[in-house]
Amino acid sequence: MSINRLWLFLATFIRTRWFPRKTRAALLAWQQRTLAGQLAFFRQHAPYFRDGIDFAAFQMDKALMMENFDALNTVGIGKEQALAVALEAERSRDFSPTVGRVSVGLSSGTSGHRGLFLTTPEEQAMWAAAVLAKMLPPRRLFGQRIAFFLRADNNLYQTLDSPLLSFRFFDMQTPLEAHLSALQNARPTILVAPASVLARLAQYQNQGRLNIAPQQVISVAEVLETRDADYIAAAFRLPFTGQIYQATEGFLAATCRCGTLHLNEDIVMVEPQWLDDTRFIPVITDLKRRSQAFVRYRLNDILHIRRTPCPCGSPHLALEKIEGRTDDIFVFTDRTGQTVEIYPDFIRRCILFIDGIREYRVCQTDSHTVEIALSDGSRQQQNAIVRQFENLMAQYGIDGVRYRFVPYSQPEYRKLKRIERKT
Repeated sequence: MSINRLWLFLATFIRTRWFPRKTRAALLAWQQRTLAGQLAFFRQHAPYFRDGIDFAAFQMDKALMMENFDALNTVGIGKEQALAVALEAERSRDFSPTVGRVSVGLSSGTSGHRGLFLTTPEEQAMWAAAVLAKMLPPRRLFGQRIAFFLRADNNLYQTLDSPLLSFRFFDMQTPLEAHLSALQNARPTILVAPASVLARLAQYQNQGRLNIAPQQVISVAEVLETRDADYIAAAFRLPFTGQIYQATEGFLAATCRCGTLHLNEDIVMVEPQWLDDTRFIPVITDLKRRSQAFVRYRLNDILHIRRTPCPCGSPHLALEKIEGRTDDIFVFTDRTGQTVEIYPDFIRRCILFIDGIREYRVCQTDSHTVEIALSDGSRQQQNAIVRQFENLMAQYGIDGVRYRFVPYSQPEYRKLKRIERKT
């Protein structure tokens, strides 16, 4: 690591871990000062903004980002060149190649739409420092061993391999059972994986096929349901299952020492677009990354605000949970011919109210059909699930929905979406 990157790493780590802004007012004032600098930089260095776009009225999303990729990055990398590097890395499973100094990542996203992201070595150093500062246990900095399960590696993640700790990547393209011996030998103190992978590792732990004792277990990449979080924490004898909310668009949120998920407002500025009193869609501006402009970028996640104060005292907005994606809201037509939208949480509850269901998926396959996959469900349980759905539909005035039960299969090589609209 160069002197400049080392300095950025140490400065970011120390400031994030030991000198966070103490009050909401101080945090918001810092955001406004930093935002002004970011916007001035992008006006000068990102071709897309050189003609004087009104940032107050501007909003972007993944489609706009990908369509204007060349003009929205400041390092002169073309979309076709970046995509070729990323796709070759996916094919070869060698994620070390860069374009010049810049690392390229490819994200399929739970919505299935590919996104390209760029990071410079300096940005990687700051990202790694922020992740470690927020997620390392309070009493032990050195000697941590991280086991990290994900679909694709990246130079960004390898930055975590530092003097503070050792980092080992486990490729999800390989069947999970094939990793058990290596994971056992790695003796991780921190275990990081998608929620569905953690649940399966917890099952192996309960069965005695795995015997590890991580100090922290952190869920990434998928929606972490309360039932899974409790099951995972109990299997590894931990007070809670932590979370990192990380996407192509940045390091967005992390769990505090009290188990509450907080937005990383010292990294990204978040403007909520409210759906109701508790749900909102985040519009984010990255305040740190400059290789790629994420300015008033609308995500398609549905987040729940936490209204009660967190005991940790952080001024960062706290989340009750991440519900899912807006493109997985189920859509029906009621008796009057009006379109009705049902949020993923209400679909999820129709399953979670039934005892004994561990693994499931629910998909809306057309305007009148809901497909339900269960790993092991009796006829009695299936009938109880249908009754829950019928009660839900009756509340919305929806008639004629068909419910089809199909065998459950665990995806090996992609993110698990328990609630999905395929129409």
